[in-house]
Amino acid sequence: MDEKKIYYIEIASGMITQSAVDSTWNFKIEATDEEIRKLREYFDRAASSEVGNFIRAHIPFREYHDDPDNDIYDENMKSIYQLIHQLGDSEAKQHIESIGLLDQI
Repeated sequence: MDEKKIYYIEIASGMITQSAVDSTWNFKIEATDEEIRKLREYFDRAASSEVGNFIRAHIPFREYHDDPDNDIYDENMKSIYQLIHQLGDSEAKQHIESIGLLDQI
């Protein structure tokens, strides 16, 4: 079994770090290397779909709710929050529960 380490997550930038002083972080989690690879994959997919979202924003007749790139981004963000809830400290779990994200998953 892999050893779990403490990581700090910043959602907006997709930053995952082991140093609490490197950035303004949103969540503290405890995860194995494999769990961090999975979280990084979700962040990477969300970032990739943002390019499509930027392009869609410049097409006036294409609505947000009718765009596959937005669906991909939303699903990845849900996966990110679900994994952070699973791995997070009590403060992370409580925050995610309080904003109702788990109800949408």
